[in-house]
Amino acid sequence: MSRQSSGSKWVAGLLVVAIVAVVGVFVYREKQARDAAQPLPMPPAASSTAAVASTVADVPRHPIDTPAGASTAALPSLGQSDEAVLAALLALSGDGALKSLLRPEAIVSRMVATIDALPRHTIGMNVLPLRTPTGTFQVQTDDGMLVESSRNFARYDTYMYVADRVSPQAAAAWYKRNYPLFQQAYRDLGTGGYFNDRLVEVIDHLLEAPELKGALQLLPEKDGYTYANPAYEQLSAGQKFMVRVGPVNEAKLKEKLRALREAVADGATSVETHPVR
Repeated sequence: MSRQSSGSKWVAGLLVVAIVAVVGVFVYREKQARDAAQPLPMPPAASSTAAVASTVADVPRHPIDTPAGASTAALPSLGQSDEAVLAALLALSGDGALKSLLRPEAIVSRMVATIDALPRHTIGMNVLPLRTPTGTFQVQTDDGMLVESSRNFARYDTYMYVADRVSPQAAAAWYKRNYPLFQQAYRDLGTGGYFNDRLVEVIDHLLEAPELKGALQLLPEKDGYTYANPAYEQLSAGQKFMVRVGPVNEAKLKEKLRALREAVADGATSVETHPVR
């Protein structure tokens, strides 16, 4: 477990919007923002999405096809896409709950940067597309051990509410129509790959998160707590959060992620087991 800072929120929650906010992948974050802050890659003012597909050097493993019946209207540039993206995401969620969580600036760039970082051990607070949950991390004593209090799970209720209301199929259709924006944001990170391939890799990585059968012992540290079990302490930020939301929420998130994977990977459901960095 990353250490908790008394001066900052112990967790950064996010829902994968049409991948991030919509489907319900969350990021676990406990260090101070200054310790792990990473600059948010911002698109150039003249960024164009028209030539994005031609800039992908490698042959994609999971190519994105425009869904049947999709609008032929031109997409806005990445730097001018926030208004349209926000309107579409609010329509997908069906009410104002998502609006209360979402950061309305550089939405696609934040989502892409966060998804790409989920398999790593730290994620910069300033790239997260959603606001962090309120409240503080709570522990309790169980058979003489410090463990996480089940009262923490209620902090994710609004995030889970949004995830429950959104159809992965509808989210995937929106994502496919707007895929050039996601690819451009991924290129702006300095990568040379295909974003949908990375998305599938990250989903597979999250699906491999362990499923707890009992409480995990915590060890107090100067800035918070760590897992006593080294195997859990060494998990990625994404997998740690899948563990930390609790077994009921983790099962719901994995169900959503499997449905999303099927929708964006041409129906392929097998989990790739190669390492994801």
